[in-house]
Amino acid sequence: MASERRARMDATGRRVVVVASRFNDFVTRRLVEGAVETLRAHGIEDGEIEVYWVPGAFEIPQMAAKIARGGRCDGIVTLGALVRGETAHFDVLAGAVTTALERLGTETQVPIAFGVITADTMEQAIDRAGGKHGHAGRQAAQALVEMMDLWRD
Repeated sequence: MASERRARMDATGRRVVVVASRFNDFVTRRLVEGAVETLRAHGIEDGEIEVYWVPGAFEIPQMAAKIARGGRCDGIVTLGALVRGETAHFDVLAGAVTTALERLGTETQVPIAFGVITADTMEQAIDRAGGKHGHAGRQAAQALVEMMDLWRD
């Protein structure tokens, strides 16, 4: 039988940075609140959680890269809300942000959790920020705690 490794979900003593987009901050503030509450629930002290606000989703990978390469944390939660408009801007931005964050996590070996909502409408985004379709901020923080624990071993 294969050996199975599961995370203990204990992040005590870890340092985490949250990088959040100010654009659509009505949604993003909810995401940040949920993420921080979840990190605290898993043992991370307030002094070990830093939140950086960047202008928009495009800037999230830039800030995350600076932090990851600076060795200042054990993991990063990235949060934002992209809502489709009438142009291709949404598609280009969503793809670029996703790809940049995936590459960054692989290159730096710093766990990065993706909590950037992509939605067709503002209502859908709100529903994913603590509404009827879950809470992307909490889910991203939970995923980060699990990945940091697995990384530890």
